[in-house]
Amino acid sequence: MLLSASERDVEALQVMRDPATTSDEVFGFHVQQAAEKALKARIALLGDVYPLTHDIEELLDRLARRGSATEPFQALIPYTPYAVAFRYAGVDSDLDRIDREGALDLIEALLDEVRGELVEAEAD
Repeated sequence: MLLSASERDVEALQVMRDPATTSDEVFGFHVQQAAEKALKARIALLGDVYPLTHDIEELLDRLARRGSATEPFQALIPYTPYAVAFRYAGVDSDLDRIDREGALDLIEALLDEVRGELVEAEAD
């Protein structure tokens, strides 16, 4: 369920690639949501109960304590404020624009890993 929800966020991100059509707040929100759901799916696959949080760093830390490699996905941590703070207050003009292709590549790599882990778990 979480993995499918994350995939729906990625579908939305693919449509929002053009910054002229979608704000960074909206794009960043869906990056954060896709990451949060994929990480929670990974936690559940490990047999752990995921916390009710939007904090990507907290989710990555939980996975690291369980022995999962999280280093490639540390770049997702700055998306945490898009879950709530930036969604309502807007993005500070001092922040760099989102690298949309880079964000999509990172989320898709995370999804690929979690899908692979799901296939392995189903085979066992």
